Amino acid sequence: MQATGEDVRAIVAALPETVEQFAWGMPIFKVAGKLFLTLPEDETSMAVRCPIVDRDELVVAEPDKFWIAAHEAGNPWVRVRLAALDDRAELTAIVTDSWRLAAPRALLEAADQ
Repeated sequence: MQATGEDVRAIVAALPETVEQFAWGMPIFKVAGKLFLTLPEDETSMAVRCPIVDRDELVVAEPDKFWIAAHEAGNPWVRVRLAALDDRAELTAIVTDSWRLAAPRALLEAADQ
């Protein structure tokens, strides 16, 4: 799959209470005011929320797809190379998981109904 920033935006747009902004020289995405995704490196990758234990396992299992930026090493974020994703379902799952980690409980409960 050759995923792009536009593919990411289309998935984000379908998630409740999300907004796109521009900060740190790149597009960023928030849910209910909380950051859950960025599009760095000229939108060839994305940074998403991911529990550190899961993140470390992803990087070891698929280093061509996932990596940790030095300044994010102590935080629950992982970088994803968009061109390395298998298909749209994988992209959607990664974006949605990050959104769920940032969304407030009431929004999650409403989305799950």
